[in-house]
Amino acid sequence: MRTTRPRIDGRRWIAPYLALYRPQLVRALGMGVIAFACSSLMMFAAGYLISWTATLPGSIFVSVLPLVAVEVCGLGKPIVHYLERLANHDWVFRMTSDLRRRLYRVLAARAASTAAPLSTGDVLGYIADDIGHLQNLFLRVIFPTAVAWILALIVAAACGLFSLWLVGIMLVTFGVTGVLLPYVSLLVNRAREAERKALTDELYAVLTDDILGSADWILAGRAETCIDRFEEAQRAQAALARDLDARDRRFALVLQVVFGAGAVATIAWAAGYFGAQGGAALNFVAAFVLGFFPLTEAFAPLPQAAKQATRFAQSIERLNDLDEEGAEAAACDRTAVAHGSQINLRDLVFSYPGSARPVIDGVTLSIAPGEHVAILGRSGSGKSTLLSLIHGDVAPTRGTATTGGVPAAHLAAPEASFSLMQQQPYLFNRSLRDNLRLGAPHATDSELLDALSAVGLGDLAGDLPQGLDTMVDEAGRRFSGGQRHRIALARVLLAQAPVVLLDEPTIALDPLTEADLLDTLFSVLSDRTIVMVTHHLQGIDHFDRVIFLEDGHIQMDGAPSALARTNERFRTLLAFDRGMGSLQ
Repeated sequence: MRTTRPRIDGRRWIAPYLALYRPQLVRALGMGVIAFACSSLMMFAAGYLISWTATLPGSIFVSVLPLVAVEVCGLGKPIVHYLERLANHDWVFRMTSDLRRRLYRVLAARAASTAAPLSTGDVLGYIADDIGHLQNLFLRVIFPTAVAWILALIVAAACGLFSLWLVGIMLVTFGVTGVLLPYVSLLVNRAREAERKALTDELYAVLTDDILGSADWILAGRAETCIDRFEEAQRAQAALARDLDARDRRFALVLQVVFGAGAVATIAWAAGYFGAQGGAALNFVAAFVLGFFPLTEAFAPLPQAAKQATRFAQSIERLNDLDEEGAEAAACDRTAVAHGSQINLRDLVFSYPGSARPVIDGVTLSIAPGEHVAILGRSGSGKSTLLSLIHGDVAPTRGTATTGGVPAAHLAAPEASFSLMQQQPYLFNRSLRDNLRLGAPHATDSELLDALSAVGLGDLAGDLPQGLDTMVDEAGRRFSGGQRHRIALARVLLAQAPVVLLDEPTIALDPLTEADLLDTLFSVLSDRTIVMVTHHLQGIDHFDRVIFLEDGHIQMDGAPSALARTNERFRTLLAFDRGMGSLQ
C-alpha cells in the first residue's frame, strides 16, 4: 500500500487543548521527570553504597547519606509516579471531554449543512476511534517523548560537570534511542500502520451496516456469510497486529543493545576517570553504571510511539476534513427561539446528495404559533424530510426554513426550541427519573409526577417497586408500548419547548391505544405548536390544519372540516381510512 508522509496539522484538534491545559500538562511533565530522576538517583546511591560496603570501611557513619538517598528516592518514586499518573490522566480526560464536545458540535453543524450525510459507521469511527487516537497521542506520544527529551537534557547537563566524553556518550545513546530509532520505526511501519487504520475504519462502516441490517441477513438465511465476512476482516487485522508486534520486539531489542553499549561505554569512562583518582572515588564507578540503567525505561516507549504517528496523522486529517465541511454552519451566529414563534418555509427545495430529483420541491408554508398541523402523504413523499428541515437536521438546498425568523442552523439550543417525538421513543436502561429528566435535567420529583399524571400515568410511579428510582430495563421493556409512548410524551411536556414535532408517534400502536394517546397528546400540549407526520387520518379532528404532500409538493392544505366539504380526494382518503371506501 502506497502512503504519503504523515502530516499532523494540530492547529485545531491539538494545539488549542495543549494551551488550554498548559498548567496541568506542565505539572504532569514535571512529575514524570521527577519520577525517572528518583529511579536513577536511587540506583546511583545504591551503586555507591554497594561498592563502598564491599571495601569494608571503618566507619558506618559514612554510609548514612547514601542510605538516606536510597530510602528517600525508593519511597519517592512510586509516590511521585502515582501523582504523575493522576495529573496526567486528569488533564487528558478533561481534554478528551472537550474534544468530544467539539466533535459533537462539528457533527451537528455538518448535519445541518448541505454536505453529504455521514454513515453511522463513519460517525462511530470518529467518536470511538479518531478521538481515542487523539487521547493516545497525548498519553503515548507527546507525554513520554517530552519526558524522555527533558530527562536527556538534564542528564547531559549533569554529566557535563564531570567530562565532555561522558556528555558525548549520553548524547549518542539518547540520540540513537530517542531520535534515530523512533524515526526509523516511523519509516518502516508507516505503510502497515496506515493499512491497519484503513482496515479499522472500513470495519466500523461494514460492521455497523451489518448490525443495522442483521434481521435481513437472518431472514435471508445468510447470517453465516455476514459473520464470515466480519471474521475475515478480523483475521486481516490480527495478521497486521502480529507483524507490527514482531517489529516492536525487534526495535526493543535494538534499543536494549544500544543502551547496553552505552552502559559499557559508561563503565569504561568511569573506570578511567575515577580509577585515576583511586581511593573512595572508585565507588562512583558502580554508582554511574547503575544510575544509567533506569533511563532505559524512559526511552523504551519512543520507537513504538513514533510508529503510531501515521495512525494519529490520519485521525487528525479526518477530523480536520470534517471540521472544514461543518465550519461554516458551526461558525454561524446563534440565537434562541421564544414561545409564540411562527414557522415559515419559503420556496423550500431539498435534494439528497447524488440525487437529481428533489425530495421537497418549492414548498412555501407558514405555521402560526399554537397551530396543530398534520402532514400526510405516501411513503417517500417527503413528510419526514420536511420535519427534518423544520428541526434543522438538514439544511435546504434552496430556500429558507425559519422559526421565529431564525434559520434552524442558527439556533443556539435546538432542544430549547423543539421537542421531537419519534416513531419508537427510546427509554434508556436507567431509572424512570433519569428517563423523564432527559429534556429537563433539573425537574423536581413533584414536577415529574405531575407530568406522569398529565399523560395518564399518575399511578405508575406508585405501582413500581422503587418508584421513580425503578430501572426501566433496556429499551423500556418493563413497560407496554402505550406506556413507553406516554413516558416519552411526559418528557416532551417537561421540556417545555414551544414547538413539538411528532414523526408518526403512533405507528406501532393498536387503534384503541393510538386514539387514547392522541386524545392525551392534544390535551396536554394544547398550548404548543404541533407538527405531526402521520400515515393515516386517525384523530384528524384534533388538528387545525391538514397538509398533504405528494412528490415533494403540497397537494392539499386546509382545515379538516373544510377539506371534507370541498375536496373529493380528502373525502376519499377519509372514507378509506375509516374502512368505508377504496382508493381506486
